[in-house]
Amino acid sequence: MKDTTKNMTEGSPVKLILLFSIPMLIGNLFQQVYNIADSIIVGQLIGSQALAAIGATSSLTFFFFALCNGFGSGGGVIVSQSFGRGDTKNVKNCIANTGYIMILLPLIVGSLAFILAKPLLLLLKTPEDIFHDALVYIRLMAIGLFFVSIYNYVSSMMRALGDSKTPLYFLIFSCILNAGLDILFVYTFKMGVFGAGVATLISQFVSNILCIFYAFKFNPYFKLSKEDLRINSTVLATTVKLGLPFSLQFSMIAISCMALQRVVNSFGAVAIAAFTATGRVEQVIHQPYQTLSAALSTYCGQNYGAQKHQRVIKGYHRTMLMMAIFTLLMVPIIQIFGAQITSIFVKDPEVIQMGARAMQITSLFYIFLGMIYIIRGVLNGLGDAFFAMLNGIVEVLGRFLVPLPLTMIPAIGLWGIWWSVGIVWFLSGFTAWLRYLYKRKQCLK
Repeated sequence: MKDTTKNMTEGSPVKLILLFSIPMLIGNLFQQVYNIADSIIVGQLIGSQALAAIGATSSLTFFFFALCNGFGSGGGVIVSQSFGRGDTKNVKNCIANTGYIMILLPLIVGSLAFILAKPLLLLLKTPEDIFHDALVYIRLMAIGLFFVSIYNYVSSMMRALGDSKTPLYFLIFSCILNAGLDILFVYTFKMGVFGAGVATLISQFVSNILCIFYAFKFNPYFKLSKEDLRINSTVLATTVKLGLPFSLQFSMIAISCMALQRVVNSFGAVAIAAFTATGRVEQVIHQPYQTLSAALSTYCGQNYGAQKHQRVIKGYHRTMLMMAIFTLLMVPIIQIFGAQITSIFVKDPEVIQMGARAMQITSLFYIFLGMIYIIRGVLNGLGDAFFAMLNGIVEVLGRFLVPLPLTMIPAIGLWGIWWSVGIVWFLSGFTAWLRYLYKRKQCLK
């Protein structure tokens, strides 16, 4: 079987990052099909109330996933740096020890998520008319947390080794399965929101099993000996040291999203449906930024491990330029076709009009969103755990302090929800840029 790993310490940074990004971008877009398929099918076949019910769970689902996935990211940094140094033994031992964490943690978090779902939805002021469906959906996502976490762990290990293609193939199959099951359960069997959740759960399980089987059978770094499987306290401690800040960063961002969701919920089901629809669209917008970030993280991790600091800097500048070009292409599309895009999810004219105007506001800040992702990719590749904490704190403060005052200004009102999203992107992007300048001076001399 051909070795699918990729050494990124030689060759053109632009070519390496783009070739690595493209399969991952396709995979991430297909991963969004989970959420988008649920939203379109539920929104169009059941109605905006059901769409609002799913949307009301988004920040909670993100929070529980974030608690687990940060540790996979931390392990990925160690693997990419070890791979860049040519330390095969440490790569394999890190894969095993990160795996122990990623098996135990989602079992604990998923159980807590299932138990605490109801009080958390009450805390977020979820409207009574969508509460039951929201509770059903969030509990199904809690059950699926284990499968999602294991899949993301295996994928992050593969990406750290330069393989962004393999997880894509299984993900595409799983997404097609999810869409088919959505139609079967929601449209044919009339199972409503519960059916959409079950479809997602089954698809996640299939994706998880296939990816694990392939990795351990065909990837040479997953062929672990008894010595590779030994518990290594040093590797575990390093993984936790890097993973905990990543996890806390993602968790704090999720908590800040919950704070914003609470404000959105106070405006009723129409606002929640519009916020959900715009959120689904922006999840797609995030994907090119996110894949460039992940590619840059692997690239920087390998080159930093190989002591090729100037290649790290060059990769940062080239990727920032690619991000800016994409942003310039996307903004006019959103400004002009916002209503048509929103209408994909719902038929309600009020929701469509609100969603279109909302995306016109947030698209003005896409450049700062791109900055967050690109700089995060560099700093994660360098193993900068402090930045993860700093970025999370800025987002939490922004989403706790900005939305409510803005919505209380009569001239802004409801639209303060989306203005606050853009303002938080600006604050986070500017903070990330300052941190990059500091790390460049400190580590990339």
